[in-house]
Amino acid sequence: MQENDVTTSDAALPELSVAEAAAALRDGTLTSARLTRAHLDLIARRDPQVRAFVHLTADRATAAAAQADADFARGIDRGPLQGIPFAIKDLIDVAGATVTFGALRHADRTATTTATAVQRLLDAGAVPLGMVATYDLALVGPSQDGPYPPARNPWHTDHITGGSSSGSAAAVAAGLVRVALGTDTGGSIRSPAAYCGVVGLKPTFGAVPIDGVQPLAPGLDHLGPIARTVADAAFVFAALTGTAPPDLSGNLQGLRVGYARHWAEGSETTPALLDRLDDAVATLSQIGAQFALVTLPDIALMEAAGAVIIHAEALDTHAADVTGTGGPTGRMAYQSLIAGAALTSEDVARARAAAVRLRAGIDTVLDTCDVIITATTLTPAPSFSAFAGGRAVWTPMRTLPFNATGHPALSVPMEFVDGLPVGLQIIGRHGEEARLLQVGAAFEAATDHAVQRPPYLA
Repeated sequence: MQENDVTTSDAALPELSVAEAAAALRDGTLTSARLTRAHLDLIARRDPQVRAFVHLTADRATAAAAQADADFARGIDRGPLQGIPFAIKDLIDVAGATVTFGALRHADRTATTTATAVQRLLDAGAVPLGMVATYDLALVGPSQDGPYPPARNPWHTDHITGGSSSGSAAAVAAGLVRVALGTDTGGSIRSPAAYCGVVGLKPTFGAVPIDGVQPLAPGLDHLGPIARTVADAAFVFAALTGTAPPDLSGNLQGLRVGYARHWAEGSETTPALLDRLDDAVATLSQIGAQFALVTLPDIALMEAAGAVIIHAEALDTHAADVTGTGGPTGRMAYQSLIAGAALTSEDVARARAAAVRLRAGIDTVLDTCDVIITATTLTPAPSFSAFAGGRAVWTPMRTLPFNATGHPALSVPMEFVDGLPVGLQIIGRHGEEARLLQVGAAFEAATDHAVQRPPYLA
């Protein structure tokens, strides 16, 4: 075969999975240079609708692709990500790149070092396409007073992506890239993944290094992949942790699943979402999983403890943004930060003690089952109109508790509500990301959610 025979058109190349592209790169039917150019061309054509990318690193990407191809020619194989393009949240440093943290005061900032997580992907031969949007300081959004406009949901550009890894999810959902790095302090990988119909993995606390990442609340901060499929996410997670990609081929026969349906019940939940969640349970049951309803610790207490820790640690991290000594701060970010000023040291100590107890409570449930499932968010993505005038709008999620307890959690697409995606959240024991990925892959294979694409993107 000739190199240009791998697909009928360059425009279709970004649709190749990581495994498909990796195979073509190795058998000589594709080059990283061509794959990278196809991604850059698609970004130029489609991203004006989505606004995912905020700083392209085209020259760096071209050079990295050329190096990947040269390595292949010399018989050097750095692993499945060699020659594969990826995107980086604008909160994660890449030396020489403009990295602004989504904040006006950092609009002209150039990173001087490269985060360990990014370096691990570069060492694996991956190709950095550029930086993608984040909410202001990874706090709240969407805001209109930052250095760039907010990313838009590819399923309906009048709707938000969720955040703060907004550009990461939008870029993957729009097909601009198969994989992207995000961060998650209260749901910032999983919420946008759910809203945008893609896969988001928050690893076990501490499993992936976060040096070189602008902190928000260091006791809750995580870094992980957002990807088109579970297998794509698994390749990135393996590179980030220096481990072999997990085997996703096993069946779920005998897997014990705890169904925390009660966490998705309540007045704030879109009624149809509960139907989708029950459908997901039925699907997993049909492919061998064994189910039992489980009762998790009180969600209000878990969210309150996590919120106190976030607000206290975020205020410590960004004190200059509150005092005004660090430069201009966006309105929504300022309002979020100032909430920490009302907390006492006793409040914070009680919240941290509660988080320890809550972790033990989740562990107790996981002694009786292999994974827990519940909803990622309780509604599909709201419209931008809900945030008009800078209004702060609470978007109900079930993600923050697992930042406080450190358990790994995976969000995978789970059908649609009102034409917008919603997500199934799978939670596991500390260090058992491989099991979550296996469950997510089995659910993905049993449904068609992962192959659905936004219908109107050019």
